[in-house]
Amino acid sequence: MGSDPQYAKYPDLSLAQDIFTLTNPSSALSSRQSALQKIQNSISEHKMAPLYRYLAHPSDGILNASGEGTARKPSIPGTRKPSVAANMLARRRNSGTFDFPWDEQLYEKLKTENEEELETFQKEEDEAAEKAGDTEVQAARGKRAEFWARVGDKEKALSSYEAVFEKTGILGTKIDLVLAIIRIGIFFGDRLDVKKNVDRAKTLVESGGDWDRRNRLKAYQGLHLLTTRSYNLAAPLLLDSLSTFTSYELCSYSSLVVYSVLAGSISLKRVDFKSKVVDAPEIRAILGDGEEKLSALSGAAASGPGAGDEEMKDVTSATPTPASTAVNLTALGSSTAPQEVEVPIDFTPLAGLVRSLYVGNYQSFFLSLAAVEENFLSQDRYLYEHRGWFVREMRLRGYQQLLQSYRVVGLGSMANDFGVSVDFLDRDLAKFIAADRIPCTIDRVNKIIETNRPDDKNKQYADVVKQGDGLITKLQKYGQAVRLRGSERG
Repeated sequence: MGSDPQYAKYPDLSLAQDIFTLTNPSSALSSRQSALQKIQNSISEHKMAPLYRYLAHPSDGILNASGEGTARKPSIPGTRKPSVAANMLARRRNSGTFDFPWDEQLYEKLKTENEEELETFQKEEDEAAEKAGDTEVQAARGKRAEFWARVGDKEKALSSYEAVFEKTGILGTKIDLVLAIIRIGIFFGDRLDVKKNVDRAKTLVESGGDWDRRNRLKAYQGLHLLTTRSYNLAAPLLLDSLSTFTSYELCSYSSLVVYSVLAGSISLKRVDFKSKVVDAPEIRAILGDGEEKLSALSGAAASGPGAGDEEMKDVTSATPTPASTAVNLTALGSSTAPQEVEVPIDFTPLAGLVRSLYVGNYQSFFLSLAAVEENFLSQDRYLYEHRGWFVREMRLRGYQQLLQSYRVVGLGSMANDFGVSVDFLDRDLAKFIAADRIPCTIDRVNKIIETNRPDDKNKQYADVVKQGDGLITKLQKYGQAVRLRGSERG
């Protein structure tokens, strides 16, 4: 198993979600007010002077668009990157203010307390260098790095962690330091930095990392791929993490279930979707009805591609089974580390989406998809940016799943199956047909949809002809160039 993880406490990524919620127009007013209160309490409790300035300063704060409240001061060039800061927020800085008050006295008080704490760390390091060994010096430097991560100073936290990394020889500690650096990048929405350090952590783990850190890295990598819209790559990593999840510093187990189900629903083939999402014991324990939860928790859940089909029930509405509401998942994780009690989540829309897609109840599928967008995609900082794309791709998946079973489908019949108007279905399908996403044609005169099943041999022939035409064109250009050079020599 290896040693217990280090440097896992800070930064608190739930605080980044609160910052996002505060700026999210899709969040309820009560949620935004609660988020503001949590942010203010965290800033006061953890003495987060740098983060307070980063968020609320009248001229430099990313949450302050107007600069009202105090006399404005000229901002220092290069103090923050707008493109990175924008990834923390649900809307752009200039689209309105977010009612985050700036208190100069509070900031000065927090800043003074930070300076006093830093003096303590420096004194501890000096004493360790004089009276103890390198281990104690490294411990003191590690405390300073965690301090900068706690108070929200990105640049100083990164440089401090890097300084500790350079002086550390233990592989497990090095991996923990890189994971801490990744979390700082996730907190501030710096995806380029996250990608670079995820690759760095993979190299370290492959050089001899223990089992626990390998599994933790899966969750980190899956979450990063989710934020970059690589759902097909994120799905296997997130689904594999469900049974061995210990990365509670990254996200809650509830959130991991949501991310895994959404990534699997949009990217897995039907057989894999059945075995890894519909029949997965960890997911059945959350999304199933009362009997399914009991059987999943007792280890009796079906696992094969065809197992449990007789238990699948039809979905008749967007809120199928009240038994899947407000499940607290804290006890389901495999970590023995202390965890905060999770806020109960209503998984009903997600359960409806999975079940209706699998059984082919497309009207309920569309209703559940709308509920998932409202309750999950529009509320989560990692999913918000991709919500439109996700809904569009899931509609495409529903269309493809129905059309692949028929040669000809009535336009009105299909519109009725999905619970939409004929005009909407016509417009929506036309976009996918024009982009070669669905092989079919729409006959509005006869009010039918004809599917064009691609023949592999014909496709290969067409590809060869297309590539051959390109090659002939290149050879002709090359021949003309050679003749020109020959005439010049003459």
